[in-house]
Amino acid sequence: MESLDATALPTGALLLVDSAPIIYTLEANAKFAPRFAPLFERHARGEIALAVTTVTIAKVLTGPLAAGEEALAKRYRATLETWRVVDFDVNIAESAARLRAIYHLKLPDAIQLASAVAINADALVTHDRDFSKVRGLRILG
Repeated sequence: MESLDATALPTGALLLVDSAPIIYTLEANAKFAPRFAPLFERHARGEIALAVTTVTIAKVLTGPLAAGEEALAKRYRATLETWRVVDFDVNIAESAARLRAIYHLKLPDAIQLASAVAINADALVTHDRDFSKVRGLRILG
């Protein structure tokens, strides 16, 4: 896994963002949110494109919904839907199964990786060290 340097990403790069960086940022996690802030700032300026899976949307919405914060969950969803949303379809499911078998990833991680490959993302942004053995796609964290 490469260290995330948002300034080094080329303009127009497409990045699939895993759940943790989004949750850290939305919850203003003092330890980890600053690591990912430059990425989201570049996206806000229109310099890079971000994508998210439906699995990530489910994970991000769980916290507010568990706390009974329907309005907050709706705001999070509205924001995430402005990004490219990668639906979990049968092709991604098969690819995830293959990647899971190769890299011994948890199913949600395999879905993230398969989704990034399916959209030809320039990188997958995560905080999950389980991706450290993945080859063929830049993993930034």
